[in-house]
Order: sequence, then structure tokens, then C-alpha cells
Amino acid sequence: MFLDPLPGRRPSRRATAITAAVGARRGFRAWRGERPFWAGLFTLAAALPIMYFPYTHPDLQGIALALSTTSGAGALVIGVLLVVLGLSLWFQQQHRVFAGIATLLLSLVSFPLANFGGLFLGLFCGLIGGCLACAWMPAPPPAATTDPPAAQDRQDRQDQEGREGREGREGREGREDGADGADLEETVELERVPAADPPHEGPAGPG
Repeated sequence: MFLDPLPGRRPSRRATAITAAVGARRGFRAWRGERPFWAGLFTLAAALPIMYFPYTHPDLQGIALALSTTSGAGALVIGVLLVVLGLSLWFQQQHRVFAGIATLLLSLVSFPLANFGGLFLGLFCGLIGGCLACAWMPAPPPAATTDPPAAQDRQDRQDQEGREGREGREGREGREDGADGADLEETVELERVPAADPPHEGPAGPG
């Protein structure tokens, strides 16, 4: 947050632009983390040299180089398919494995059909993009990352409550056993005490 030092004054255009740029950068980072961004970027980069070199005539110090061959249409088809696969990796990431395998196959096919895969630039970029697409996995949701500590806390509380309950039951059982033992000892002592003899009456005197 960029706050203006003077209260009551509207923020300047520069502060507003910086705040908007920071928000856009954070939004882009969140968008990039939800999809195989680098795999799609390498796939799109592989399509450019494959489509470019068959239809251009570079000049090397006055020497015209003609890279156009009879497979120019094949290079165009491969490049267009790579563009479609790169965009699908960005916007249809659930098909990333299929797109990655297709990118690898098209990159290998471009080696004999499209001027050595766009002078090896498109070939290498396509192989890297296909490997990244096949290896990418979506990040776990935030709930899954915060749930285990909460579950562990609940388990700890349950364990503590269970221990306290067991200790309380053991204490009550001990007190009951002590009371029963005291009653039993008192009963035994009462049984051991002999009964008192009745009072002896002497001989009656002469009436």
C-alpha cells in the first residue's frame, strides 16, 4: 500500500500507477502459477523459427541464403500446430500431457521437414516445452496446505482429552477400590470381636 504522507490529499498519479503495477504483477504471478506457463512459452517460441526460416531469404554479407524448400507447407502446418498447443497449455491446462506429447512429436518431425527444426532453435525449444508440459503438476489448493496442522491440533486435543479421561477413570476406580477395601477390613474386624457375655446374676437371697 502506498499512502500519501499528507492526510486528506488525493494520491498522485505516480503512486496510483505504482499501485496498479504492483497489483497487475501479483495477478500475473497468480495466473502464471495456475498453469504450465513456461511450457507454453517454450512451445510458442519453438513455432516461430520453424515458420520463419522456410519463408525468408537472409542475406549473409551479400550472399543470399535460400532456406525455402518443398516442405514449406509442412513447416507452416507444424508451426501453426505448435502455436495452438502452446495456447492450449495456457488456457486448457487439463490437457497438458496430450499437448506435451504432441509438442515433442512435432518438434522431432520438424527436424527433417522444416530446415532442421528451424536451425535447431525450434527443435530445442519444442523439446524443452514438451518435457515441461508433461512434468508440470498443479499446485495443491490452500485448504490442503493448511488442513494438516489443524487436523494435527485436533488429534493432539483428542489425545489429551483421552489421557485426562483415562486418568480420571483410574482415579475414581482407585478411590472406589480403597473404599471397598476399608469397608471389608471394618467388616472383618467386627467379625473378630467376640460377643459380650451377659451379666451374671448372683444367688437370690432369703426372702
